[in-house]
Amino acid sequence: MMNKALNIKKKSVVIRLICVICVPLFLASCVKDTLYNTPHPDRGAVTVSLTGLEADDNYVLDIKGKVADITGSPFTYPDLFLPGTYSLVLYNRAEGFTFDERMAYVNTRDNKARADGASIIPLPGYLKTVSLEIAVVADDTLRVYPSPQQRVRDLHIEFTVTQGRPELIQTVTGTLSGIAGAFDMEAGQTTGEPVSTIVAFTRDGDKLTADARLLGTMGAAQTLVLDIAFVDDGRTQRTEVDLMEALADFNGDMNTAYRVTGTLETPVGMEEATAEITGWETVDGDDVNAEM
Repeated sequence: MMNKALNIKKKSVVIRLICVICVPLFLASCVKDTLYNTPHPDRGAVTVSLTGLEADDNYVLDIKGKVADITGSPFTYPDLFLPGTYSLVLYNRAEGFTFDERMAYVNTRDNKARADGASIIPLPGYLKTVSLEIAVVADDTLRVYPSPQQRVRDLHIEFTVTQGRPELIQTVTGTLSGIAGAFDMEAGQTTGEPVSTIVAFTRDGDKLTADARLLGTMGAAQTLVLDIAFVDDGRTQRTEVDLMEALADFNGDMNTAYRVTGTLETPVGMEEATAEITGWETVDGDDVNAEM
């Protein structure tokens, strides 16, 4: 009888010992299963969403200097990040621009070197960029909703020809100086030295019109040099105009076209004289915000 009681007591001790050992292990296994929210407990992911993103918009996401092509929205950056603060730059590869790290340069005419003083093309594509500082947290996905801003603005120039015979004008080209040719996408501003571009005017009756698309004005002066060729044996005239006042508000709302009008007074008949531009005015234009 005593042996039987002793056996029962031993079994009880063994059961209690097993319970003491198993319960902490069971609790530990439960904690381990619920501790992490993601498959990357020591790192964080970044996902961006762009409203209205089209497949052909050719957007790029740059985090920490490494770029990834955005293939849709939402888009998760392929790399994970240690916790911390990072600089994010998102932009589209607009036509007519060359991209070097986080700089966007308007292409030059005929791909000439900028060091040679080459002018830039007058109508690059609609560049859109946004720069943000993000804070990545471990074991989580940071969701970002950036809004790229349009960085170029359409410029429409229109002359009304007076005091002359418009039909005698064969061609008109204009060299516009004092404009920006580069954009710092991280800083969100134009940079570098002022450059120039050449625009070609078309004539419709007594109207001469030309279009450009610019990152903005830059420098102490903006000038337009017109080279006018007439039909009589290629006779030409050159006129320089100060556009500083006319373009004073150009670097404002990039989403609306900027229209400048003036009067071009050409020589009457074919006598030697100098053309003159008067009556400059700026006119509010239409919304030119390109769709994403």
